[in-house]
Amino acid sequence: MKWMKFPKRYLIVILTFVSTCVCYIERVGFSIAYTVAADAAGINQSSKGTILSTFYYGYACSQVPGGWLAQKIGGRRVLLLSFVLWSSTCFLVPLDPNRVTVLVVARLLVGVAQGFIFPSIHTVLAQWVPPHERSRSVSLTTSGMYLGAAMGMLVLPSLVKFRGPQSVFLAEAALGVMWSFLWFKYATDPPRSEHQKATAASFGESVLPTKVSQKIKVENGPAATVRTSKIPWKRILVSGPIWAIVVNNFTFHYALYVLMNWLPTYFELGLELSLQEMGFAKMMPYFNMFIFSNIGGVVADHLITKRIMSVTKTRKFLNTVGFIVSSLALIALPIFRTSGGAVFCSSVALGFLALGRAGFAVNHMDIAPKYAGIVMGVSNTAGTLAGIIGVDMTGKLLEAAKAEYSDLSSPESWRAVFFIPGLLCVFSSFIFLLFSTGERIFD
Repeated sequence: MKWMKFPKRYLIVILTFVSTCVCYIERVGFSIAYTVAADAAGINQSSKGTILSTFYYGYACSQVPGGWLAQKIGGRRVLLLSFVLWSSTCFLVPLDPNRVTVLVVARLLVGVAQGFIFPSIHTVLAQWVPPHERSRSVSLTTSGMYLGAAMGMLVLPSLVKFRGPQSVFLAEAALGVMWSFLWFKYATDPPRSEHQKATAASFGESVLPTKVSQKIKVENGPAATVRTSKIPWKRILVSGPIWAIVVNNFTFHYALYVLMNWLPTYFELGLELSLQEMGFAKMMPYFNMFIFSNIGGVVADHLITKRIMSVTKTRKFLNTVGFIVSSLALIALPIFRTSGGAVFCSSVALGFLALGRAGFAVNHMDIAPKYAGIVMGVSNTAGTLAGIIGVDMTGKLLEAAKAEYSDLSSPESWRAVFFIPGLLCVFSSFIFLLFSTGERIFD
């Protein structure tokens, strides 16, 4: 009976949380497994950066199509399709650094499949979650990324050590299949409304049709009139508040993807530490993200529901605090030459970045709830471009530093790597202060 009274939207949020957790176990897992295999094969840093960034090319290509497809056939179906595709690829592809073409194609396929995930999730949440629960629901869902990254950093190095790099692919595929079964069994499309203010808040509504000429009935007494609706692409692409979200999404993911893909290398070559011997310390940056992401969501909803701050001021406040503190920690990171100092700095940097998500990452549901999947697709495309640029450029920066300083153990070798995202954080926070709003601007 207690299970029957458990609101279905909470189950949906929990399942989406688990989905992001599993996805980031996969991403961190590939970084760890490939780094070990590539180092054993003598692959240089620039080539490693190219392979690590390949995922993001596929990921970028499917963001907007993923949002469009989620609007068309439903986020629930697209999310299931995505998991089946990337899990199958992980299961079938061998991890051999010398088979570059196979790895490139595989990472592109995984990137395309995972590119559907976040637009689909935001389409689902925009339908299921009422406005006063959105900050903490989105924060909980996205915090799964960081818990997944933390779990990956904790468990997968040992799995690689005892079972080899290929075992990571098989473990990730198994997790993807298990989640797919749970989603298929328990996830449903929302009822027309399970909240008395659904219509006004765009909660519980069907998402807007994507066909330009698709007809929507509007009841006006006994007779029904018909109007044509279409996605306002031009308004979306020239909107200042949407560009504020896009810029901050770019910066967030630049910092996140650079650290996610290169932090293992920084620990091993920059600080000459063994990941296996670091124990729980190596997972702390991502675990901190998990904690701070949920703190940000709870604080945001509290400030809004208690009317301490308006939605606009709440988003700007949390975004600014998160990004400015993170910028300071990123710039200071190469100064610390001990395990504890590096873990502390990277934890602060990533934790406050996650806090900032309660600003920009929920904002598209404030300003365009009906188009949440589309706007998320546009925004996440920018974030993915950041992954392509940041991860690949970091490899080239390190290769140049290695040529200049003979190895990567000096702080000078890593200064530019962390200074660039630190500077971007300052720039993005000012853009969000100037152009963002918490008001609904798309009906």
